[in-house]
Amino acid sequence: MAITFLQLAKKILQEERRPLTASEIWNIAVDKGYEKELGSKGKTPWQTLGARLYVDVRDNPASEFATMGARPKRFVLKSFAADFKAEDLQPLDLRLTTRGPKYSEKDLHPLMVYFGFYYMRAFFKTISHNKSSKKGFGEWVHPDLVGCYFPFSEWEPEVVEVSSLLGDTAIRLYSFELKRELSIANLREAFFQAVSNSSWAHEGYLVAAEIDTNDDFLNELNRLSTAFGIGIIRLDAHDPDSSKIFLPARTKDTMDWDTVNKLASINPDFREFLKRIRIDSHSREVRREMYDKVVSKEALVEVFEKSNECT
Repeated sequence: MAITFLQLAKKILQEERRPLTASEIWNIAVDKGYEKELGSKGKTPWQTLGARLYVDVRDNPASEFATMGARPKRFVLKSFAADFKAEDLQPLDLRLTTRGPKYSEKDLHPLMVYFGFYYMRAFFKTISHNKSSKKGFGEWVHPDLVGCYFPFSEWEPEVVEVSSLLGDTAIRLYSFELKRELSIANLREAFFQAVSNSSWAHEGYLVAAEIDTNDDFLNELNRLSTAFGIGIIRLDAHDPDSSKIFLPARTKDTMDWDTVNKLASINPDFREFLKRIRIDSHSREVRREMYDKVVSKEALVEVFEKSNECT
């Protein structure tokens, strides 16, 4: 008979008799072969385990689990909690590393550029935060990636001309906040970043390669997306063409030009992005080489496979 994630966590904590993070619990379960007892076939079971533990401790007064520490937060059975001292919270063997995604958020940029170019018909520019002046004033302004959709390839020249005369060019600007994974542990912080960093754009997205499939988590993700208009994109590192817009963004007709001006005043990458849009819109010809390179699908898959092999 299959066991639940909470039963798996209890089993590990009973055997180890020490505080453990959700990742450590999962790693030990895999080392002992206990993960085979789960009745789940999700792609990110380590995230689901963490989400179930966080929700159970937070919402269930009769929970058998308690937490200790903050960074990182560790779980312990309430029946054992009184036995632990501060020294029990020291990090475990460094060989116990998370069996989650091994790549960095920076590695996701070319994957998002590939998906955005072929499936959103947009051109992209990476925004390097460390190039900004006045860093303290721009902490919650910088998106990771920005994109622009030009209508030139789809509209007749006469339509483009008239739309420009009427002040409606149909050019759309996108903003993206990239995360390796989304789970209950980082959802609110990630969403706050996406809302703050994308408030200026026509559409804002929170992007991740791994998204927890827990029902409670997905309900909360959907609620936040609906409330704030932020779309969710799931990138597939193994098959870039299977990446998809998980939840659509709410499109705004007007932009927050004050925030655009603030970002342009402190970041040269964003200024160059705006300059490039102006030049290409006037010429009605997009210079692809002036934006982030669109890497081939085969090259993307190879990079992610090597990244996992090296860890």
